[in-house]
Amino acid sequence: MQKRPEANEYNPYYATYINLLHEGDIIQILEEQIKETNLLLKDISDSEGHFRYAPNKWSIKEVIGHIADTERIMAYRLLSIARGETTSLPGYNDDMYVLRAAFDKQSMEYLLSNLTIVRQATVHLLKSLDAEAWLQRGTANNSEVTVRALAYIIAGHELHHRKIIKERYMSTADHPSS
Repeated sequence: MQKRPEANEYNPYYATYINLLHEGDIIQILEEQIKETNLLLKDISDSEGHFRYAPNKWSIKEVIGHIADTERIMAYRLLSIARGETTSLPGYNDDMYVLRAAFDKQSMEYLLSNLTIVRQATVHLLKSLDAEAWLQRGTANNSEVTVRALAYIIAGHELHHRKIIKERYMSTADHPSS
């Protein structure tokens, strides 16, 4: 079991995500989270998936796509650093990624399946790491980060967006299923 990363293992920006997580085995947390997210979102129709709680905010479909894209990017960083990469890994513009991906044209079923498959790949990668790899340090988006911190960031990022979906999308009177 990996303990929670120390504050010096990641950029302070990510503390918001990491602090959302309860104590426990990060691999088990990731496995349980995807089940909880699928349970929350499985009954949202394609038309409901287009809902935005405010102008210029992402739709539910775009949020799901963003979670998967971000997990792929963080998992790539994790893999690279675990394998000893010394090159500084680039940042990314999440708004541009969402815009270019056209998630609103994809079905909810596809988006949730994609997210689940991405999570399964992340979990398999994490299970393959030895103790030394978890503590490897590298640079991503101009900040030093450990493999362990990236695993926690992935989990915290999903939880952050799931909370936003529940609080701002599903509990508003404007939501189509309200």
